[in-house]
Amino acid sequence: MSPTAVTLVRLAAAFDLTLAGLLVRAEGNGDRLSRAVDQPLWRDPKTGYLRKQVFNSPDHPVEIVQVDLPAGRHVVLPPSSYAFIRQVVWVLAGDLVILEGGERHVLGTGDCLGFGPPSEVTLANETTTTCTYLVVLART
Repeated sequence: MSPTAVTLVRLAAAFDLTLAGLLVRAEGNGDRLSRAVDQPLWRDPKTGYLRKQVFNSPDHPVEIVQVDLPAGRHVVLPPSSYAFIRQVVWVLAGDLVILEGGERHVLGTGDCLGFGPPSEVTLANETTTTCTYLVVLART
């Protein structure tokens, strides 16, 4: 069985962890040096999005995640997934729509959005090509 991103985020929040923190504990990673060949990949079985854990270390407050969101797909994340963190999304390729706290943000390649207070967030790719973006977050 492979849980969805939403299920994993809820599980992580129950333990006051970020999704990366949960995965690091499950996979035993967490070195300060993150070699490209060792960066774990995970695919959401529901949306098909591919998540690469670029950097995460238990003794460092910053995490970096790269996501490939397929065309026409979206993910809805609950407010609990943003508790105890501050987050920025930077679009590397394609277009991404972020619905956050009643606001709709349309980001193109190179655009960056810093998230506000915890709220339900929808990350959507409304185009016909894959969108690649980085998530940089800091634990608070």
